[in-house]
Amino acid sequence: MDETGGVVALDESACWERLGGQQLGRIVTRVGDAIDIFPVNFVVDEQSILFRTAEGSKLFELTVDDRVLFEVDDHTDTDAWSVVVRGRASRLESSADVARADTLGLAPWIPTLKYNYVRVTPTAVSGRAFTRAPEPDRYGIQPY
Repeated sequence: MDETGGVVALDESACWERLGGQQLGRIVTRVGDAIDIFPVNFVVDEQSILFRTAEGSKLFELTVDDRVLFEVDDHTDTDAWSVVVRGRASRLESSADVARADTLGLAPWIPTLKYNYVRVTPTAVSGRAFTRAPEPDRYGIQPY
């Protein structure tokens, strides 16, 4: 274990590499004092996040305040990681953008019609990787 207790900051390239290997993330929205979190399946598209959604609270909230957080994580028995994308969300409007997005293979995981593509354009990307290990003895002698 390293001196950070097994926690290592990921550079932006490593963050995008990990995001590109996943399909499920969480989008966090905020309208006034109300904060919501929604699971979404997604694809990475040229260092942005793209997901589909139906009409409803998620899309409404993104139009009221486009500032979002997007989080993805994963783990094994020995390692774990988490990446957070701070950014702005916008619905794809042009038919050319939608047609291009249709080529990326992003399909809903549940049998619903989701006509709206939303792109999260990052303003900041950060991540951390963790080494998983047993908890140290909380009651024994601790090193200084």
